[in-house]
Amino acid sequence: MKKLPILKYLKQLAIAILLVTLTTSNLEAQTKKLKRPKSKVRISSVDNFVQKSFNIYDKVYKYDGYAASGTSLDDEDIDVLEEAIEDGTTISDSAPAILKDIDGASVFKQAKATLQINKAKNALRYSIETSKELLVGHRENKNKEDKEDSELSSNSDKDTNSNSSNSSNSDDEGSKTEDAASNISNGLEIYSKFDFVPGDELLFFDDFSQDFIGDLPSKWNTNGSGAVVKLNNVEGHWYELKSGQGLFVMPNINNLPEDYTIEFDLLTAGLSSKTASSAKFTIILSDTDLFKNGKSYVSVSLPLVQNREYSMRVHSYFEGKKGKIDTRTPVNISQELNNQPHIAISVTKHRYRLWINEVKHVDIPRFIEKLDVLNYLKFNLNSLNEDEHLMIKNLKILKGGEDLRRQLISKGKISTNGILFDSGSANIQPQSLGIVRQISQVLMQDESIKINIIGHTDADGSDVTNLELSKARAAAVKEALVSIYKISESRLTTDGKGETQPVGDNNTAEGKSKNRRVEFVKI
Repeated sequence: MKKLPILKYLKQLAIAILLVTLTTSNLEAQTKKLKRPKSKVRISSVDNFVQKSFNIYDKVYKYDGYAASGTSLDDEDIDVLEEAIEDGTTISDSAPAILKDIDGASVFKQAKATLQINKAKNALRYSIETSKELLVGHRENKNKEDKEDSELSSNSDKDTNSNSSNSSNSDDEGSKTEDAASNISNGLEIYSKFDFVPGDELLFFDDFSQDFIGDLPSKWNTNGSGAVVKLNNVEGHWYELKSGQGLFVMPNINNLPEDYTIEFDLLTAGLSSKTASSAKFTIILSDTDLFKNGKSYVSVSLPLVQNREYSMRVHSYFEGKKGKIDTRTPVNISQELNNQPHIAISVTKHRYRLWINEVKHVDIPRFIEKLDVLNYLKFNLNSLNEDEHLMIKNLKILKGGEDLRRQLISKGKISTNGILFDSGSANIQPQSLGIVRQISQVLMQDESIKINIIGHTDADGSDVTNLELSKARAAAVKEALVSIYKISESRLTTDGKGETQPVGDNNTAEGKSKNRRVEFVKI
């Protein structure tokens, strides 16, 4: 049966309206809150787009009157607004692909989808523009975006991949002092929005370099077994965990502060489509050093299932009762698990965040229901067979995790162990860009600021080599600021002190980790 001409006309009209909606860039000031659509279109891509758009909108809308009332933003407010820019831009960029999904639907469903996407796009544009304006203090002048506005938000809403043509992506192994320009690679630019910032006071570090192969690590405890291992194609020593229900391993730290960060590298072997659906790696913060979860604890379980989605469970338990959080979010992290991922956790009083590589998977504002209770870190591995393996390395726990932007502005100087480099090299590890990103934001917000970047090393190697390495690492950080975040080279100077100014004992792993640092000093 042929379609009636009127139906063809309505279909074309609906698509035309949608195209205009997707390309419209102006946003009028919102004086009344947009209403979230009550019903679904029943086209999954459209419904997801609308839901995610209004989730961001709801977070941002509460700040609408902040500028007019003179209300200042705190650290959590800044985080919410920056994430709204990043997430909103990503969702907005996905909108054109929805057209393909709408094309096969009935004309009436297309019309409904068009109206809902129209509302969602308005909500997204409002969220992005409001967040930008609030972050640079210009909410009252919507038609004039300052240069600072564009620069401050550029790391959130611009495609930094255009810098890759000016970057060198060399993987050649050479001397300890590689050319700093070789640090800027596509891999780093992928991490350019990574917002994890490590603490500034080292509490615990173990790379297992001082443990014998086959032994249990000297700074750990367990009710099962496990051993330090070395692999023929992966650098360094690793701690292999043994799988078992009720088996726990824990580092020798017994007084976690209110604000701290945890980082470690993960390595798996033998995982396949036959890996049990119950296989999981669980990270636990507990109130006891006994080999159990405890009366109060929070935990995040990473599913080890391969090649399909499976639930990442996040749950809490306090004072012997089920806590307020018990969620299961479907994720497919098999590719990450098979490629030596970096895990990062930030605890800021009640707030808990967890990243796998550059992706933030958990961000719960009040996950830690009781402060000064969860003093112990534990790991549990479950449901792997004898041919499947999971190992960890480079566990680092640091106190703090404060906003380095405010420290640099108020104190004029910061020192951080959080910018990591490949061993004996000036190659920046991409998970370090959370700190570099914060430094760039200070420089974007105040163009009068100039900074001297100073590199420091541990005492491994000769004095001359370490001096050259420290200078190369400082230059690499400068190059990242210039190439990725577009900071003017004239505002940055570099220096290196080698091993001459230690702040820790170079005979221990913890001391060496403290000494490998980068300083930023206002000049």
